[in-house]
Amino acid sequence: MPIPQDRIRNFCIIAHVDHGKSTLADRILQVTGAVDERNMKEQTLDTMDIERERGITIKSVAVRLEYTARDGETYALNLIDTPGHVDFSYEVSRSLAACEGALLLVDAAQGVEAQTLANAYKAIEQDLEIIPVINKIDLPGADVDAVRRQITEVIGLDGDAAIPASAKEGTGTLDILEAIVAQVPPPKGDREAPLRALIFDAKYDSYRGVIVYVRVMEGRAARGQRVLFMSTDDRYEISELGVFVPEARPMETLEAGEAGYIICSIKTLRSVKIGDTVTDALKPAPGRLPGYKEVQPVVFCGLYPAVDTDFQELRDALERLQLNDASFVFQADSSDALGLGFRLGFLGLLHMEIIQERLEREFDLTLVTTAPNVAYEVHLTTGEKLTIENASKMPPAAHIERVEEPYIEAEIICPTEYLSGVIELCKKKRGIHSRVDYIDGKRCMAVYEMPLAEMVLDFYDRLKTLTRGYGSLEYRLIGYRPGNLVKLDILLNGEPVDALSCIVHRDRAEWVGRTLASRLRKLIPRQQFEIAIQAAIGQRVLVRETVKAVRKNVTAKCYGGDITRKRKLLEKQREGKRRMKQVGNVEVPQEAFMALLSVQDEPER
Repeated sequence: MPIPQDRIRNFCIIAHVDHGKSTLADRILQVTGAVDERNMKEQTLDTMDIERERGITIKSVAVRLEYTARDGETYALNLIDTPGHVDFSYEVSRSLAACEGALLLVDAAQGVEAQTLANAYKAIEQDLEIIPVINKIDLPGADVDAVRRQITEVIGLDGDAAIPASAKEGTGTLDILEAIVAQVPPPKGDREAPLRALIFDAKYDSYRGVIVYVRVMEGRAARGQRVLFMSTDDRYEISELGVFVPEARPMETLEAGEAGYIICSIKTLRSVKIGDTVTDALKPAPGRLPGYKEVQPVVFCGLYPAVDTDFQELRDALERLQLNDASFVFQADSSDALGLGFRLGFLGLLHMEIIQERLEREFDLTLVTTAPNVAYEVHLTTGEKLTIENASKMPPAAHIERVEEPYIEAEIICPTEYLSGVIELCKKKRGIHSRVDYIDGKRCMAVYEMPLAEMVLDFYDRLKTLTRGYGSLEYRLIGYRPGNLVKLDILLNGEPVDALSCIVHRDRAEWVGRTLASRLRKLIPRQQFEIAIQAAIGQRVLVRETVKAVRKNVTAKCYGGDITRKRKLLEKQREGKRRMKQVGNVEVPQEAFMALLSVQDEPER
């Protein structure tokens, strides 16, 4: 029998990285009896190996819990555990769209951080009921009163109403559940109206096809019902539906206000789009649900199979992975140096690492990755505007009027004692100072505008090192601005290697070229002929390094005698090497394509 709509609560947990979301989810599962004590483990909802190894949540997980409140009523709580890292903010926004309330966790020792603020604003935009929770009150450095003041002054919520808790020890968990029941509004939606369900996630199962995760907004979905996917106009019959508790539990119906899964034996991945609306095929709803904003990738890289014959396998793997993570985009690409592959767009560098690792682990692929870069807008002398995601596609300098690069507004929260170091770092990265806000006597927020290209590679790591792990970062794109940018080509024996080309600021071009050529000289193995490594802007060569040829001592058999005999042998060897250089191929190892990344990591001297 379906639970009445007024006793359903849909909520998610949002917070900064490592503020205890997954641990609190564990305690909630434990208190509601959703997981057996003997099956209980840390990070129960983090099911991927990569999540457990790194100690971070990558995928949102929806789970249904039954809780008997102090008023004696039994409530169905649909919990969604969300990621905290800035690279997975798209995952968070999708989860928020399926909820009516959010638990906002704040670390009792760290206080309000950059992602705390960003996620709180996302929840406010979605008009969710926010319940602030001060977690980790068991830590020696916990200062609950100071954090209450920060919640009031920085976020603008009622800090006095924040619930003190320790997810590790289980303190405050019952108070949190009671607050969810009391404060989070029940879902709206007419159960007698035609079915409208929002697809908020999906995954591919080799045996059952695509498993679609939905939040039913109106009407009801039932087993055996014919449904229509509105954006693709495909029709299927529901063979199974149910909820996660956290294992899948089949049900007869999913009513308005409930979140769960449906299986329709869908074999083609193109039938399912995240944000699409599922409706009744016989009595369709009049219109689609709003869905989600299109994702805007900010970091791009090339991904090529190490073995050419794996190209189709890589395409299939990317299509399956995109079903489970709609926040990256890909398109076919080719490179003279690396052959056929794909150009991928990500939300950040960590996002890129995770996707690459999942492709290698889950689909058993060996991949070659080029150094990441951002998209530039190139205005030509003809008045045309191009978006360049790959440096090798840059038009000749004579045809370019100006190049514009993406700028971001970065909010950096750190202890006041590290502010001077943060300012120095932002200056090096061509940052423009906006303002500094003091949160309290110990912490401040520096706001800078800076080019995304300067920030995307190593800025976060350097910030963490500089602030001894206490610095936090949140950023958003603010548009494109003109920059003095040039395309730096790397040539091997006069031939440009497209995968090693990069777009850099003119002031740093010679330094980047010199460092990269020097790095490549050590990485490229010696051949039987000399290899010239050059860094050039257009026709102007800035730097040259040489990989010496492997030499055989052809005069070893000559003991004394006429010198002309030795000269003849050396001349014959030189001629052979000259011919070999014309037809020989330079083997470029995988490490060379990532050399650009380590060049950007080095501080400029």
